[in-house]
Amino acid sequence: MNQCDRLLERLKRGPITPLEAWSELGIYRLGARVYDLKEQGHDIAKDLVAVRNRNGEECRVAQYRLVPAAERRASR
Repeated sequence: MNQCDRLLERLKRGPITPLEAWSELGIYRLGARVYDLKEQGHDIAKDLVAVRNRNGEECRVAQYRLVPAAERRASR
């Protein structure tokens, strides 16, 4: 199973941030793998979410999620 396969299976369970991708899946370049999945035809959305860094400071990171078919139809 390659990184794209692992990421797609993980996205089916819920959204993921870069730190989660690194710690759970060993994927360091999450954005690149999301790009690959989009090129394969998967509809993946990016949201910015607030998280705390190691110093307790709030920062914003990308969080990726699969777009459900119903949401795709409603946006047309």
